[in-house]
Amino acid sequence: MKMDRLAKLARRRPLGTYVTLAYAISWTLWVPVLFGVGGMALVAVGAFGPPVAAGLVVRWTGGSIRGWLRPLLRWRVPGRYWLYALGVPAALFVVINLELALLGRDVDLGRLSTVLPSYLATFVVVALVGGGQEEPGWRGFALDRLQARHSPLLATLLLGVIWGLWHLPIYGLGFVGPMMFVFYYTWLWNRTRSLLLCVLLHGSFTAALYNLVLMADSPTVDLAILGTLVGGAILLVVATRGRLGFDRVPVETPPETGPSEQRPRSVELVEASRR
Repeated sequence: MKMDRLAKLARRRPLGTYVTLAYAISWTLWVPVLFGVGGMALVAVGAFGPPVAAGLVVRWTGGSIRGWLRPLLRWRVPGRYWLYALGVPAALFVVINLELALLGRDVDLGRLSTVLPSYLATFVVVALVGGGQEEPGWRGFALDRLQARHSPLLATLLLGVIWGLWHLPIYGLGFVGPMMFVFYYTWLWNRTRSLLLCVLLHGSFTAALYNLVLMADSPTVDLAILGTLVGGAILLVVATRGRLGFDRVPVETPPETGPSEQRPRSVELVEASRR
């Protein structure tokens, strides 16, 4: 009976139901960890809240699970987007290290000789189970629905708040971190419609954050990271005139005429707003 009520609510308010479920699933598993119950096992399972919530809402609203997950297999995109997903995070952290060196901080270039194995291991783990699995929820479900109602910039800001606060039980005040990354994901998703590349970007950002700061952590390091990520996001917004890769065209093709990847992007967004 309770599931029936949730299904009815999902049909009326798909985005709100998704966000509520994502928080409920994850926080129910994470909050006990704050009191020493469950450990990392619950943290890992709780991180699957966003895709589980999205899958439930897609099913309850009569959508196609296969269609929702299809972008996870979308790899045929121009090489520049692969370079973006795999290389932009590392490039940003090169800039961060240069900034720290110019500030007179002791940047240890010797770490580069040992960092590669850890970088690759972090990338693989995060892409598979340490954050990349969130992407079918945040980008594959929520972002299009927000962009169907708001400008790309406002939609991204809203998603950044939702995504950031979702991390609160495990990151504490560090929840602001994801809010700085969100712009980079929006542009990539809007340009490629590839969840696969968003997953790779997630792995790349976390691997860079954990491994490519070539000195001990400090408030100066944190400020350099924050300032560089914010600066890069501002440049991205300015360069795209606030569109962040979004390309809305007149809706001329009815939904029945073919698979979503062959239809104008705005058709997908209109369909998303109706579900």
